[in-house]
Amino acid sequence: MKGFFHKLLIADLTEKTFSVKEIDRDIIKSTLGGKGLATALLLKYNPPGVDPLGPDNHIIIAVGPATDSSIYGSCRHGIFCKSPLTSFYGESYSGGSLALPLSRTGFDAIIIKGASPEPVWLEIIEKNVFFHSAGEIWGKDTFETEEYIKKKSSASNCGVMVIGPAGENLVRFAVIKNDKWRVAGRTGMGAVMGSKKIKGISFFGEKKRPLADHEGIKIYNRNKLKLLKDNKATHAYRNLGTPMMVDVMNNAGAFPTKYWQKGKFDRIDDINAKAMAEKLNPVPHACKNCFMGCGKLTRVQDGRHKGLALEGPEYETIYAFGGLCMISDIREIAFLNSICDRLGIDTISSGNLAAFAIEASKQKKISDSLDYGSADSVADILHKIVRREGIGELLADGIKSAGEKLGMEDFTIHVKGMEPAGYDPRILKGMGLAYAVSDRGACHLRSTFYKAEISGMIAPEKIEGKAELFKDFEDRCTLFDSLIICRFYRDFYTWDELSKIVSLTTGIDMNKEELEKIAALITDNTRRFNIQEGLTFNDDTLPPRLFDQNLEQGKGITRDDLNTMVKDYYRVRGWDDKGIPQKK
Repeated sequence: MKGFFHKLLIADLTEKTFSVKEIDRDIIKSTLGGKGLATALLLKYNPPGVDPLGPDNHIIIAVGPATDSSIYGSCRHGIFCKSPLTSFYGESYSGGSLALPLSRTGFDAIIIKGASPEPVWLEIIEKNVFFHSAGEIWGKDTFETEEYIKKKSSASNCGVMVIGPAGENLVRFAVIKNDKWRVAGRTGMGAVMGSKKIKGISFFGEKKRPLADHEGIKIYNRNKLKLLKDNKATHAYRNLGTPMMVDVMNNAGAFPTKYWQKGKFDRIDDINAKAMAEKLNPVPHACKNCFMGCGKLTRVQDGRHKGLALEGPEYETIYAFGGLCMISDIREIAFLNSICDRLGIDTISSGNLAAFAIEASKQKKISDSLDYGSADSVADILHKIVRREGIGELLADGIKSAGEKLGMEDFTIHVKGMEPAGYDPRILKGMGLAYAVSDRGACHLRSTFYKAEISGMIAPEKIEGKAELFKDFEDRCTLFDSLIICRFYRDFYTWDELSKIVSLTTGIDMNKEELEKIAALITDNTRRFNIQEGLTFNDDTLPPRLFDQNLEQGKGITRDDLNTMVKDYYRVRGWDDKGIPQKK
């Protein structure tokens, strides 16, 4: 079977040893790599009920059969483990260029087990794993760490992933960074690396992935580029990037504002894509093997942060700090983005927690004096979180824990312990379903269903029959995460296109129905993982405040609305009425 090395590397941090195992070909064929393979490995190797920050929680780093091909959007990798933020299934993906040297080590997946008593950084090459002391860089930010490891690695063209001080201090929404600004951002992967005392990992190798049809891939890409380079969606991503969603969501009344109390921000023109163009001078920046360039290299043009350079901010960062915290200056949002980058924390969780802290201050639950609109106050909160100092100690364990400790459980906004992205389900009802049943907590990317509702494929307020279209979106996204391919190619890679990509890379011909079966198996497996970690159907819901507090003009979602969609979802998934997958 092409597209795979059929090799698994297991690195043991406790013993400072490693081993290589063959991966069963049937597992490869039934999962197609990436998320599918990693989930099967988690079920096999992770002990049920494991402490997410304990040595027995395995980190799995995986790539897919499209990795190291020239398929557009394929230079991505995934990281998987039990999440320290939710205590359920954890997954996070990142682009950039790291997937190439990671793949060329010659492994389809890498498992890191155990924990080191002292800080280390790992060097993984084709036939060896080196465990180097990281004492000299423990405490350094992500930029300094990545530069150090690149200089110390045996190959100058290695790829590197790192954590910042947040991961070291076990902040439960710490991230893993690569290529300076690329981020495996959600579910706290950086905290798991920190718990194992891993400051970073470098990858290098010269093994080319054995693809099925090299010439066919070249022809496929040539045709795709000709067809899509001037596509409307391509131009939108290249020229505006994800910040184009700021106006879209605000106009829809679904731009979460003032910690989920409003759906519109009255100073939106100060933080939208136009403001970004005027104040940050964005330049398109693409991952390897991508023609869209949705990323934006920016530099603050004036004001107190003049000269600050970064990539971003993306839509989700603008929503989290601009909408939730009501900061009405794109330059200040860029400043907060840069703090999160260097310290290694997720911007979505950080913005939600900062806004929650402001509300806790207003409700006299904490002694800190905080108010909306102050970038300096939010910056102070971010530093305190990473240092676990004062209010930061409370917030560092995530929104669910903070709400419980302050007696504000009914005010917190999260699903399964993870905060939602910037799409309010009181307007976009299908996003309510997406948040409720997502395997990793309130997530917009497991299905990207906001696309269907905003574009008019299905009415946002529709309830009956929504689960069927949602399942189709979710299944296709699951295939994307197994191959592994960027979400922003969802408009271009239909089921037929995915069939072609699987055939060109692996040599296996699969129609839509066969691919849907693979996606269903992967979804069932992630559900089984969560069930063994204590998940029940009662977790597939939204926070009470989203039911009880309507937006402007009385817009809202009811418990009956959500229950209908969740029951329909269980049915179309073939699960029982408790959300348990049935044998097929």
